Amino acid sequence: MNNFELYNPVNYVFGKGQIEKLKDLVPANTKILITYGGGSIFKNGVYDQVKAALATQFEENNIVEFGGIEPNPKYETLMKAVEIVREQKIGFVLAVGGGSVIDGTKFISAAVNYEGDAAEILRKRILFKEGDNVVPFGTVLTLPATGSEMNSGAVVTINETQEKLTLGGSALFPKFSIVDPTVITSLPKRQLQNGVVDAFTHTMEQYLTYRHDAILQDRIAESILQTLVEIGPDVVENPKDYKLASNFVWCATMALNGLIQKGVPSDWATHMIGHELTALYNIDHARTLAIIGPNLYKVMFETKKDKLAQYGKRVWNIQEGSTEEIAEKAIEKTVEFFHTMGMKTKLSENTDEDFSKTADFIVNRFEERGWKALGEKQNITTEKVKEIVEMSY
Repeated sequence: MNNFELYNPVNYVFGKGQIEKLKDLVPANTKILITYGGGSIFKNGVYDQVKAALATQFEENNIVEFGGIEPNPKYETLMKAVEIVREQKIGFVLAVGGGSVIDGTKFISAAVNYEGDAAEILRKRILFKEGDNVVPFGTVLTLPATGSEMNSGAVVTINETQEKLTLGGSALFPKFSIVDPTVITSLPKRQLQNGVVDAFTHTMEQYLTYRHDAILQDRIAESILQTLVEIGPDVVENPKDYKLASNFVWCATMALNGLIQKGVPSDWATHMIGHELTALYNIDHARTLAIIGPNLYKVMFETKKDKLAQYGKRVWNIQEGSTEEIAEKAIEKTVEFFHTMGMKTKLSENTDEDFSKTADFIVNRFEERGWKALGEKQNITTEKVKEIVEMSY
């Protein structure tokens, strides 16, 4: 097992009716900015619950709102919120939404006191550490998928240049996250499908590498994958079932709260390539992962086949055949699962735009950034990236 440090200071508040605890969690005597997305929180009652909880501690004029944070939050939109925080001397930000709203809020938190061009935070992948002057924030999760409610990473799109880039650091953990599984009952089926596949692929990125000595980490990752396979199709059809909802929400958090990544190698090339498809064609994040993931496993089969076979045996109960045969069947099972979850796993099925030069565009962009060696063994070269993307057509 590799050396590691595990630091996660998030106060994770889980269960029915927990939004009312906001009155005790948001620091008193400060001005608050509530951030949210397209307005679904007004339809599902979450907004009213949030305002009711805050009303017991805060005057109305100490609560400012900023809506309209997009899926795949845009730098240009978030900078408007940054200006509001600066002008109105906001002391705390409350993100009410899914991963995009929370990711956007992390950027806002980091950018407010950043000296210089805030786009550098993304382009230079600046890490914000404990003690850095960021604005504290908390979250009320409304869409489980990304695990952003319990990690310090974020992804933001610079719309002008069609770049989807990351930021993070230990200073960007939420102070608290309220997670009420009942909020998923009003989500569209597509968003639930996306959430399951997003959590599944997050787990795969940290698990599907090569055999190692971190036995417990593998077992935890496999349990997340098994649970998502078991409940994923059902939670999409029955989101009011609390057993399904609560397990789904907890899987999404556990998939990317840092625990299963410690002490083990990880990949993340699927995400890095997938981000480009979102930036280019505005394809849902989870659907880009379903497009790229299986093709990456095929192209990198020789270096991943041992772990693919373990995955096939333990997650899909494929017991007969050689290592190669079990590994190949495991990829097939993964694609079948994605199809069951409503994913279309070809790029041609997800955009009407001309995608014939996509592979070349992505390779050129990676080379410009110096991303010439990706994956757990740094053996996913730009040539391999080109092959993976072309296979997805």
